[in-house]
Amino acid sequence: MDVSTILGYLGCAIAIAVPAIGSAIGVKIAGEVSHGAMAKVDEGHGKFIGVSAAPSSQTIYGLILMFVLLGKVKTAGIAVLAIGVLCGIAIAVSAVYQGKVAATTILASSKKQEVFGKCFAAVGIVESFAIFALVAGLVMAGGL
Repeated sequence: MDVSTILGYLGCAIAIAVPAIGSAIGVKIAGEVSHGAMAKVDEGHGKFIGVSAAPSSQTIYGLILMFVLLGKVKTAGIAVLAIGVLCGIAIAVSAVYQGKVAATTILASSKKQEVFGKCFAAVGIVESFAIFALVAGLVMAGGL
């Protein structure tokens, strides 16, 4: 196996590993706040749990990117590495910041239940940046 192919496989591994790490951090941040909020309020627990899981979707995006990149490893290994690293980092950062926004959503809605929907919109907006990174990675991989 040549160096380019090895680097391509490394890019595929990074495309899933880095977003999974970001998702774990994001869910941790939101989950901790969720647990604290549930200890203080008697209702809305299901919403807190749901919103704290939102950053996990970025792992799915990394998995999709990895599967697409796998098909390009032997012909464009170094390009696959670059796409995997850069898109993986973007997706992971989105997951971490989504966890932070989810945490503030939980805190705000634990004080005023009626603001949950408005706050959750920001969680979705942060998610969109992961989707943009995924789409860019897919487009670039399609050009290889």
